[in-house]
Amino acid sequence: SDLFAPSSSASKRRSRGPVMAAKKAAEGAKQEDGKYKHTVDLPKTSFGLRANSVMREPELQKLWEENQVLKRVSERNTGATFTLHDGPPYANGDLHMGHALNKVLKDIINRYKLLQNHKVSFIPGWDCHGLPIELKVLKSMDKATLNALTPIRLRQKAAKFAKVTVNAQMNSFKRIGIWADWDSPYLTLSPEYEAAQLEVFGQMVMRGYIYRGRKPVHWSPSSRTALAEAELEYSENHVSKSIYAAFKITSPSSSGLLDEFLPNVCLAIWTTTPWTIPANAAVAVNPELSYAVVELQSVLESESTSGGKQQKLGSILSSGIEKPFIIVASDLVSVLESKWGVKLVIRKSFPGSVLEHCRYLHPVNGNECSVVIGGDYITTESGTGLVHTAPGHGQEDYLTGLKYGLPIVSPVDDEGNFTAEAGQFSGLSVLGAGNAAVVKYLDEHVSLILEEPYKHKYPYDWRSKEPTIFRATEQWFASVDGFRDAALDAIKRVTWVPSQGENRIVNMISGRSDWCISRQRTWGVPIPVFYHVDTQEPLITEETIEHIKAIVSEKGSDAWWYMKTEELLPDKYRDKASEYRKGTDTMDVWFDSGSSWAAVSAKRDGLNFPADVYLEGSDQHRGWFQSSLLTSIATTGKAPYSSVITHGFVLDKDGLKMSKSVGNVVDPEKVILGGKDSKVCSYRNLCYFLVLRSEISLNLVQKEPPYGADVLRLWVSSVDYTGDVLIGSEILRQMSDMYRKLRGTMRFLLANLHDWNPENSVPYSDLPKIDQYALFQLENVVASMKDSYDNYQFYKIYQTLQRFAIVGLSNFYFDVAKDRLYVGGRVSYTRKSCQTVLAAHLLYLVRAIAPIMPHLAEDIWQNLPFEHTLEDGSVAKFAFDLKWPDKNEEWCSVQKDDVDFLSVILELRSEVNKILENARTGKLIGASLDAKVYLHAENPDTVSKLKELASATNDADALHRLFITSQVEILPSLSEETTSGVSYAGKFSDPRTGEIWIGVTRADGMKCERCWVYTKDVGSFGDHPTLCSRCHGVIDLQPQASPAAAAVA
Repeated sequence: SDLFAPSSSASKRRSRGPVMAAKKAAEGAKQEDGKYKHTVDLPKTSFGLRANSVMREPELQKLWEENQVLKRVSERNTGATFTLHDGPPYANGDLHMGHALNKVLKDIINRYKLLQNHKVSFIPGWDCHGLPIELKVLKSMDKATLNALTPIRLRQKAAKFAKVTVNAQMNSFKRIGIWADWDSPYLTLSPEYEAAQLEVFGQMVMRGYIYRGRKPVHWSPSSRTALAEAELEYSENHVSKSIYAAFKITSPSSSGLLDEFLPNVCLAIWTTTPWTIPANAAVAVNPELSYAVVELQSVLESESTSGGKQQKLGSILSSGIEKPFIIVASDLVSVLESKWGVKLVIRKSFPGSVLEHCRYLHPVNGNECSVVIGGDYITTESGTGLVHTAPGHGQEDYLTGLKYGLPIVSPVDDEGNFTAEAGQFSGLSVLGAGNAAVVKYLDEHVSLILEEPYKHKYPYDWRSKEPTIFRATEQWFASVDGFRDAALDAIKRVTWVPSQGENRIVNMISGRSDWCISRQRTWGVPIPVFYHVDTQEPLITEETIEHIKAIVSEKGSDAWWYMKTEELLPDKYRDKASEYRKGTDTMDVWFDSGSSWAAVSAKRDGLNFPADVYLEGSDQHRGWFQSSLLTSIATTGKAPYSSVITHGFVLDKDGLKMSKSVGNVVDPEKVILGGKDSKVCSYRNLCYFLVLRSEISLNLVQKEPPYGADVLRLWVSSVDYTGDVLIGSEILRQMSDMYRKLRGTMRFLLANLHDWNPENSVPYSDLPKIDQYALFQLENVVASMKDSYDNYQFYKIYQTLQRFAIVGLSNFYFDVAKDRLYVGGRVSYTRKSCQTVLAAHLLYLVRAIAPIMPHLAEDIWQNLPFEHTLEDGSVAKFAFDLKWPDKNEEWCSVQKDDVDFLSVILELRSEVNKILENARTGKLIGASLDAKVYLHAENPDTVSKLKELASATNDADALHRLFITSQVEILPSLSEETTSGVSYAGKFSDPRTGEIWIGVTRADGMKCERCWVYTKDVGSFGDHPTLCSRCHGVIDLQPQASPAAAAVA
């Protein structure tokens, strides 16, 4: 069979005759059996069907690198600069499939922009500071080394680790085929980057956006540092020890509303953090809600429906204890009745506002505290409608505390243990023994109503995977309120892909609190502040920041740790150096990466600021997209990007998160290079022969075969990345199959252009209709792919390639072209017209696939059998020397009637093929060339058009060539006389043509030895009695070819 085109089994049966005859002859058959084999133009190319990607892709990458193709093409392009600013991956560990998805998407865009004549400079970046690297370094040390560790030594080791990781990740990205300025990446640990970051910080300080304050922040006891929102991940399965507790009222409000219930009336609160009770400063109510004093009557016999045996009744509900009156939200009475298992009788109702300024006894320290008015965060969805308020342990509590001047108490240390300020709980872990001790204390002092486990969403440290707490500490903050409105306004002017990304970041910016930018760690950029040794007042001025920035620019941020205070202070303060000490906090790593626009886009030559595109995972709405936006708005007043594209997460084939413990991780390196079990089976040679014959898959030979980078990249193009995407062994096998078929399509084009000279191109106006139609289809397909590239919808390009380049071309145009190409005569008009069309397809498709599969495109180009000259007269030596084709108006000029009728002919052809297959099954014919097709239509216009094609002077447009049969006859009528010899028949119907009757018989005449077409003129030529007139006319024009050249497997 013809190995040069992916085609269906039916098309193989139809068209293999002349090719197989010539191949057999070339392989040593007797001369009389292959008498005309040297006159058959077999396809020839050195471009293999097998990619051999493990070897070939690195060769092509070396070719690009040695010839500086990216740099040369970008500099030569005359269009506008395009900047896709790289979000820095963390320099910690090997690449995973999420990295691959991200970088390939960026590379597809950059390569397409190069084809669009843009100047493209892609600067890859890495995030190099922060806790994960610091922890890895610390874990690698023995106890003696840890004891002798100094901050500067830790930083040196962390920097070394980061740089080694960057180098490893860089090599992995290169192997995927990512084009970038690898010689000049940006690292957040480089002195010039750190200096640019300090410049952003300094500008925010000067604008009044940076302040130091004591307020509650997310704190990680396991990492012993404050965390930003973007450093949290939320567990849906966290179980807290929740309690309902009662705080005894000592003096009611002046209204006298509660006098009748004194002295035994309590406020009921609910909390999932009992450990915060020692820090209680108030109880908050909602003034709009209705509250009730309820009497606790008999304990209900039936067990609570809400908690079952996991509930533990508190001492207040124990028998023998006088029951106090309890104040709760009126709407929650029935719920609490069920929850607590007691009968609650309402004695009085009133609005929450009347409870303000009531005083109650602190359940632990005995101090008197007040009831205050809270915000709309107090609801009746859960709890009691009254909120235990600890300003040192919650954002809403803190804001309420500011309103009332409440003390900010936070008796918890860096490791999450109670301090001496917590009295008898000192030293206990707030998330462990301390929590239980507080509950026990409340129960013993008749303040506990109920204890039960509560499963809910809870913030965890994304690095240590341990729960966090809210804890008030002295930290540095960026006041988002100062530029929130400007940020929200800028968001509207950014293009978000997908569009719902805009709502997501708007909600996050609208609802976020001030940004805690300080961290209590060593490995990071220092917050450039000095503290007075006596008053602890911070010294941070324009002069101090500028001076430190200059030092860091030259020496790096290590200077903060090894230089003395007097050296770090500018001249103005140097004589007072003894009065100050250096701060020890470092900046949040999101401030590091969030300053990349300033260090890269706004600083380096050849880049745009704002950048044209940011592209990262959807989690970056709360991470890099947001931190970049905030720093840029605060200092420049504009967003750092014009467009933001987000992609989802990579999941396994079943839609589950990848996990090493589950064993469902797909490693990009293994996808490209193969896994440990990629050894070929013992029948190696036979297996690979069958792979070449397309009779078995390579994946049956190897369990984890090396697919190469382009198959991985093809997978990226195949998925709708705006949501989560799936990958697994079966999906990769499908991608490999698609790649192989596409390679086969391109191989067919190359092989049939082996003798092509562009000077022989046939003018468009002289092309047969079928060739004009093929170019019309090509133009429309490429225009569609351009639209998909422009809109970043790469999965549509994948679908188009699958539909057009693999199925459409192979099943029709390539199928009918083989006759012209192989036996039509090397210098014949119809062969040249076909090659004109094939060359156009090759030149268009190689550009269309180049952004997605650059190695395949370059491999094709390096096997190009002719030179392609560019507009400037130079020869295109590499695929990316090409430009995306301009719209060809001439190719679009095919008349609509012709387009419609030819599309009908294609559908009619499918129906004809079904009847031919029936005739073959019935042994009437072997190949389709053994057949004659009869057609009859009632519609006069259809009859006229069919007759025109049936008798076309242009051989390529003749119906029998399109059907790959020997003859087609249009019957004027259906009668006994005209259909008596027809054994196989069927019908085709279309609104545009009406009904068309189809019949099939054996072909008339004799079979031509060379082309296998049956004609009545075979035997008419004395010198070549076995040839038809067409073959007789071309054989003497064919140059002699050696058997080796004539047959290529």
